[in-house]
Amino acid sequence: MGTDTHIFLRDLARGLKPRSDQLTEVVLQRLRSELPDVWRYEDIAALAPAALSEVVDTVLDFLERGRDLSEVTTPPAATAFACRLAEHGVQISELLRVYRLVHAGLLALLYEETSRLTKGPELINAVTMTLSAIAFEYVDRTAQQAVAAYQMARDRWLQRRLITINEAGTRIGTTLDTTRTAQELADVGTDHLADIVIVDLIDAALQEEEGYPADGPPVLRRIAQSVSDGSPNPAVDPGPRHTYPDGSEPAVVLATGQPLRLGTTASDGPTWLQGPADHRGAPGAGGIHSMLLVPLWARGNPLGLAQFCRRHTADPFDDGDLLLAQEIASRAAVNIDNARRYTQERSTALTLQRSLLPQHVPEESAVETACRYLPSGSRAGVGGDWYDVIPLSGARVALVVGDVVGRGLQASATMGRLRTAVRTLADIDLTPDELLTHLDDVVIRLQRAEQRGMDEISATCLYAVYDPVSRVCSLASAGHVLPAVVTPGDTPGSRAVTFPELPIGPPLGLGGLPFETAQFELRPGSLLALYTDGLIESRARDVDAALAVLSDVLAQAPASLEETCDQLLRALLPSRPADDVALLVARTRVLDADHVATLDLPSDPAVVSEARAFASDLLAAWGLEEMAFTTELVVSELVTNAIRYGKSPIQLRMILQSAVTCEVSDASGTAPHLRRARAFDEGGRGLFLVAQLTEHWGTRHHREGKVIWAEQLIPSALAE
Repeated sequence: MGTDTHIFLRDLARGLKPRSDQLTEVVLQRLRSELPDVWRYEDIAALAPAALSEVVDTVLDFLERGRDLSEVTTPPAATAFACRLAEHGVQISELLRVYRLVHAGLLALLYEETSRLTKGPELINAVTMTLSAIAFEYVDRTAQQAVAAYQMARDRWLQRRLITINEAGTRIGTTLDTTRTAQELADVGTDHLADIVIVDLIDAALQEEEGYPADGPPVLRRIAQSVSDGSPNPAVDPGPRHTYPDGSEPAVVLATGQPLRLGTTASDGPTWLQGPADHRGAPGAGGIHSMLLVPLWARGNPLGLAQFCRRHTADPFDDGDLLLAQEIASRAAVNIDNARRYTQERSTALTLQRSLLPQHVPEESAVETACRYLPSGSRAGVGGDWYDVIPLSGARVALVVGDVVGRGLQASATMGRLRTAVRTLADIDLTPDELLTHLDDVVIRLQRAEQRGMDEISATCLYAVYDPVSRVCSLASAGHVLPAVVTPGDTPGSRAVTFPELPIGPPLGLGGLPFETAQFELRPGSLLALYTDGLIESRARDVDAALAVLSDVLAQAPASLEETCDQLLRALLPSRPADDVALLVARTRVLDADHVATLDLPSDPAVVSEARAFASDLLAAWGLEEMAFTTELVVSELVTNAIRYGKSPIQLRMILQSAVTCEVSDASGTAPHLRRARAFDEGGRGLFLVAQLTEHWGTRHHREGKVIWAEQLIPSALAE
């Protein structure tokens, strides 16, 4: 560069320095017209004048001092400008275009000023070439440094976003609780993005309905909020309901599913930010200057709205913040919807489960009972545990507990089917092993009908029959845990708790494997505790330790069976058990000897009159003479059938409890059946008469033959 050129450029720079603000404004106006998309960001528009002013001053300084261009560094304000562009996601090509436009504008201004100050063509050409060289070198070096700053800022922004998204993935949705999930969203938002986060959910979604109502504005509940000022977040009462004004920004976001970024200028913020007027613990809208309204949508349905607000943070929200808030909110919405659906299915399954279980256990003369069903507290869902108390003929009673493998509605429905099947099979007085064999066939047929592949239906069941006359308990298990037996001692207050070592058959659904009935005698007043494995299986203790606790509680059990059940649950279960629990506790009774009478009969028709007299005398002793005629007729028909069609030995047994039961047993396995006698038939009407005169009648088989029984209810006047 010649001396004349250097002197001219120095004088030119000195002359332009006082006008640097004017030069900056001219370049700024050109940038705004050429790059309107970049200038829509408020913070970029605020940083641009300082950045351009530094660039102009640097170029004029080089022209005045003639320094080596290798010393060129990007001015600090220009570096901040480049970093802000990176945080807004502006592409590098746009950044380079900004710098090229800046230097092209400066070059044009300098050339114009040179042409005004001198008319010498040689000097103008020399100055133009020098300015072009300086501009090119300066653009190249500053652009490279700006790009490096841009990339570092972009990397930091992406890293912050990834960290936030990763933390949101681990912190949001830790439970299947809607309120807890919404609060986790609010907490993550205030930790990384906003000063205040408010979460409103549509009331219909909380009520397990499908999202957005079509006939009016949605009714919402404020369910979670978080404030980043260091104070503990106030508890949110989800009770008050509210709506947003029609046409307001929240209403638009809820209706369209599109987020909004907006600034507020009013000192108290928008009126709709206050939410319900009677809401307790609301953070207030004062001082809020920037907001993000992000819809919570899942599976095409709106669930609510998340509001991210900045009050103490100086920088307003930008598009990058909006994208980050959308990402966090979308993850939270899926978790909220999962929690809502889980709650809905759990509630439905639990309602079905409770409706299928006996609401009131009938009072039985054979046993006194108390029972409990406790659903699991885990996210696995309601299971298929059940219990039942079934009255049988001959004053006996069946005690049942079972457990269907699996969770949810399918397990509850299967439980209902199996419980119905057990009651049906018990009604025909099958022995425990025979009943479980038939129940096994029922499960196999259900498997085939469901065609569930690897998720085949399986269940366990324990079926016990207690006879208060003989004090014998007959029991069979299909893969189910055996009961605990509490035997009263010889001295008052002494008890022995045992776990009988009885055979356990395979679970239901395997097919082709045998079950075995075991029998043991019980003392009067003994306790039987039947339960599912959820009572004794826990992560906190092993099964042996749980059985020891169970034994200790039963050994000191109070007289009330209800209190005994409560003590067992308190001692063995955590606050949120991992599995369902069904518990059935029974205290055995013995039928008074005066209420049972038997008469052995030879296989001779002449003894029918003797059987009638025996029944009549017994009813007189019981004070039930008014039932004698009907009872004699029933006894006559049953004994006659046994003599005519059965085999010896024949026995008549009369039992008095809430009903009078007549039983006739013989050694034949052939069961009688009702038939319609024709007008001129001499027989065939006996069982028809028995069925008409009694409340219930039936047949039960045993290894030595069968028993025909019939029950007559005692009239209330006689019972009193």
